[in-house]
Amino acid sequence: MDISAARQAKEAIKKLAEATMRPEVLAGPGFFGSLFELKGYKNPVLVSSADGVGTKLKLAVAMNRHDTVGIDLVNHCVNDILTLGADPLFFLDYFGAGKLDAQQVAEVVKGLSRACVEAGCALIGGETAEMPGLYAGEDYDLVGFIVGAVEKDNVITGEGIKPGDAIVGLPSSGLHTNGYSLVRQVLDVSPQGLARHYPELERTLGEELLEPHRSYYKQLKRLLPLVKGMAHITGGGFPGNIPRVLPEGLAARIDSSSWQVPPVFRLIQQQGGVDKAEMYRVFNMGIGMCLICSPEKARRIINSPYIAGKAEVIGEVMPKDGGEGVIID
Repeated sequence: MDISAARQAKEAIKKLAEATMRPEVLAGPGFFGSLFELKGYKNPVLVSSADGVGTKLKLAVAMNRHDTVGIDLVNHCVNDILTLGADPLFFLDYFGAGKLDAQQVAEVVKGLSRACVEAGCALIGGETAEMPGLYAGEDYDLVGFIVGAVEKDNVITGEGIKPGDAIVGLPSSGLHTNGYSLVRQVLDVSPQGLARHYPELERTLGEELLEPHRSYYKQLKRLLPLVKGMAHITGGGFPGNIPRVLPEGLAARIDSSSWQVPPVFRLIQQQGGVDKAEMYRVFNMGIGMCLICSPEKARRIINSPYIAGKAEVIGEVMPKDGGEGVIID
C-alpha cells in the first residue's frame, strides 16, 4: 500500500468534508467514529439507505473524469430516503481501489461534497481502501451510506393510496445511475465512441452518459404533505419500483405517451434493438421520481412554484387484476 498516497487522499477528504459540516456534527472525519447530535425533532424516526454508482464508474475511468460520480451517489441516496419523507442528516462513503490516486480520490470527494452541501447533508466520515488483490487496473468502487430523519407522524408509507389516485412524474437528468451494463453492451463506449458528438444529444455520448443523477429533495421538500407515496425510478425501472409503494391489490397504469422520452433512450433502443418492455424494466425513460396523490393535489403539485411546470400526470392507480403491478400503455 502507498502510505503517502493514502495520507494525501485522507487530507483531501477531510478538507472537502469540512465544507459540508453542520452544527450537529460533534466529531467528523479523522476520528475512529463520527458523532451527530439529533436536534429539531419531537418524535424522530431515522431513515437510512445504502447504494453504489455501479458500472457507470467504468465510463468515468474511460473518460478520466471523476468529479460527477460523487454527485450521483449522494443524490441517489438522498432521493431514496426522500420517498419516506426524510430530511438528509449525514452521509458516509466507501472508496476502494487497486492503487490509490490522491488526485482521483479528491475529484470523487469533490462531487460528494458538492452534492452534500446542496442537500444540507454532512459528509461525516467514510473509508478509503487500497486493495490491489481485489481491484484490477484503474477500476475503483464507490459506495454511499446515508442517514436522515422524519417526524413519525409524517412518514410517507403509501398506505392511503387508492384506485383513481394520480401518478405524477418528475423528469430525470438522463440515465441517472442505472442501466449502464446494458448501455456498455449496445453502444460504442470506447474512448472514440464516448468522444463522438451526437446531434440528437447536442453533446458527446460521454457527456450524456456521465450526466449526474438528479436530486429531488429541494423541489419536493415543501410538497411532501400533498403526497401519499413516492417511487424513485432506479434499477428495475417502472415495474421494479412503483409496486414497492402500492398497497396490496393495487396496480399502476402508466401512459408512456404523456411525456417526451429523452433522445438518449431512443438511441439505446434503436442501436441495441431493445424492445419497449425491456427499456421500461431497465431505465427510467426520462422519469426519475413518481409521486402518488389525489388528482386534485396532483394539480397543486404541478402548478407549484417549486416544480415550475417540470412535472406532469403520467398515470393512475387502479385495482390489480391478477396481472402485472405496472401496466405501460
